[in-house]
Amino acid sequence: MRELFIGVDVGGTKTVAAVGDATAELGRADGPGAAVRPGRALVSAGTITEVARRALAAAGAMHAAAMVVGAAGAGREPERTDLREALRAEGLAERLVVTTDIEIALAAAFGPGPGIVVSAGTGSIAVGRDSRGALHRIGGYGWQMGDEGSGYAIGRAALGAVGRAADGRSAPTALQERVLAATRSADLDALVRWAASAGPAEVASLAPHVLAVAAEGDIVARGIADYAARELSQLAKQLLPALDADRPVPVAVTGGLLAPARLLYGTVLEKLREDSDLAVRDQPIDAAAGALAMARS
Repeated sequence: MRELFIGVDVGGTKTVAAVGDATAELGRADGPGAAVRPGRALVSAGTITEVARRALAAAGAMHAAAMVVGAAGAGREPERTDLREALRAEGLAERLVVTTDIEIALAAAFGPGPGIVVSAGTGSIAVGRDSRGALHRIGGYGWQMGDEGSGYAIGRAALGAVGRAADGRSAPTALQERVLAATRSADLDALVRWAASAGPAEVASLAPHVLAVAAEGDIVARGIADYAARELSQLAKQLLPALDADRPVPVAVTGGLLAPARLLYGTVLEKLREDSDLAVRDQPIDAAAGALAMARS
């Protein structure tokens, strides 16, 4: 009987599982986000397990030889350990590795070679791998300490812009109407109440609306998008001194905010190309396929 392998890409808004044998992908499934939060590994494991089982079923199987899970929020050992133990209890695979979502993106983009991946979804981070295989990271400190250029940062900036415009402290912006609609707020007072209780993921959910308004030419939204793009490109540029790798260093982008169809994608790539020490890879990254390749090895 042939061996099967599972690779899972776990983000804040989406989870994707790919199942394959040694040479081909045989099944795939997706579901809601399951990013790891301190003390909530069982919740993440439940979603990951459900998606992985559907991918296995699509491949006509119930179990795999090895499984690699790359999860947002798993950058530190306590969260990785908790998620690994929760998933091991599910018995999906004989061997299990839990790593970060950005490490599987590195595998998808560059195989075992050097490179930098910039990721932006609810949060933001950049990770580089040098010619010796060592990993270096920058950013990824969460919504309170960092996540510059992230969905949360964009959503928070939009809320601030709406408040300032309402007071006459900044230019009028079409963001007000779009943000009110997105949050189902009847008026500014209702939006204030919504913002007071909204969590990071809810604030980050405003980012696509902000980018849509920016694409329509709104000067305030455009400024927010440009600032986010500068912050994200800076993550990669700040990693360069730490990387022992030939120049130019390959760089790629991933995450929900940096999908090719989004305004931010092209703007970030443009800013990355300004640095001659970076070689931009503009093909989309299939992080689940990267996790599957790691599981095979």
